[in-house]
Amino acid sequence: MKRVRKCVFPVAGMGSRFLPATKASPKEMMPIVDKPLIQYAVEEAVAAGITDMIFITGRNKRTIEDHFDKAYEVEAELAARGKLDLLELVQSIVPKHINCIYIRQPEALGLGHAVLCAEPVVNDEPFAVILADDLIDGAPPVLQQMAQVYEQRQCSVLGVEEVPREHTRQYGIVQTDGGEPGVVSAIVEKPQPQDAPSTLAVVGRYILSPRIFHHLAKVQAGAGGEIQLTDGIAALLREDKVLAYRFKGMRYDCGSKLGYLQAMVAYGKKHPEVGAAFAAYLKSL
Repeated sequence: MKRVRKCVFPVAGMGSRFLPATKASPKEMMPIVDKPLIQYAVEEAVAAGITDMIFITGRNKRTIEDHFDKAYEVEAELAARGKLDLLELVQSIVPKHINCIYIRQPEALGLGHAVLCAEPVVNDEPFAVILADDLIDGAPPVLQQMAQVYEQRQCSVLGVEEVPREHTRQYGIVQTDGGEPGVVSAIVEKPQPQDAPSTLAVVGRYILSPRIFHHLAKVQAGAGGEIQLTDGIAALLREDKVLAYRFKGMRYDCGSKLGYLQAMVAYGKKHPEVGAAFAAYLKSL
């Protein structure tokens, strides 16, 4: 029985919806209270038993590498000042058994191309994909839920949730044969509401068979010259089973300003240090 040990984080995108904040800093480094989005994503992967974190990076993404690297100067300064709690916090960002691997995506050619860039490291193993700007508060964490499904069923798993029909043009939409999780019979990239086969949307969590690389290598670039992961999954459906898993958790679309603000409020209210005071402040408004 194969287990999922590798996770791909496509982080090469520009983050144009958050300009000018993302002009020189990656959108994945935008904080929710006191942790950047990419750290929440990595922590979710660690909870699922992932040991190899594969970051597909691009220009202006060096701060992601720095964040997960050892910061000698910061640690020395905290130790010298006796701030041992903060020192422990900084040192625990990445557990010692975790490997961080960085691959440069030469051009932003779409999510499918970003995933394809990970093939030399993933090799012939099942792997996960997390989109960091989809922040999901789940108990247990969503990727852990999906990894358990994979271990039971030994096939690709897509994290999905219901969305309003008028929003289908923003997502890859699946059609299932029923069941929980259901077998996917079709997947369409960003269909118009009247053309969508359902309102079940894929939202930034995947566990994929390595066979997906074979199909992504053959996918023709679509609108905007991008290679879509959805097209690769559609081809995979013709030869392998793919499941749609309705995860248990609350999702925040931190790729949008409104979703980011909603996440900040939700996570701020439950933060162990400032949560009670923040909730009282919100109540006073």
